Amino acid sequence: MLHCAVILTLSFRVNSYLNALIVFKNLYIFIGKSDNFQTMQKNITAKSILIIHGPNLNLLGIREPDIYGTVTLEDINHRLLEMAQAAGVQLDIFQNNSEGMLIDRIHSTFQDGTEAIIINPAGLTHTSIALRDAIAATNLPFVEVHLSNIYARESFRHKSYFSDLAVGIVSGLGYKGYEFALQFFIKS
Repeated sequence: MLHCAVILTLSFRVNSYLNALIVFKNLYIFIGKSDNFQTMQKNITAKSILIIHGPNLNLLGIREPDIYGTVTLEDINHRLLEMAQAAGVQLDIFQNNSEGMLIDRIHSTFQDGTEAIIINPAGLTHTSIALRDAIAATNLPFVEVHLSNIYARESFRHKSYFSDLAVGIVSGLGYKGYEFALQFFIKS
């Protein structure tokens, strides 16, 4: 019985015709040709990264721990800051429950030197064309992160308005997904 199906897609330089499904016990990694292959071929190592946490992520550790775990957002942010400091990377972390505030923060990347974004749009993943348009306007590489496996949950969660623009998606690996996304930009 499959308890957890994880789709992890991180764009890295592979043969553009390669499609592979690597199956480990309860872990699926799909490596495939990206429609965004031009972006994949660029060096996207970043020294200034913005982390965006969407609505309700401030409740991590309290809200539905059976789905999202018991690690708090403060714990996640602390670990990410440690990783960034060790790598000599500037990290800016922003969480808000308001779509407009998230959009305004993304717009500020035009002036603040941000080179890449790691975003967990949370519930806005499936509904916000405005947030998608804001991140698309920046033309910055970004990784989409989800704590839970959105593809193993309710069908309305299967649609992401961000995935086709992202250079990578980490879904279902809990708080480690943020760490994998950060490592991608540090070591890309």
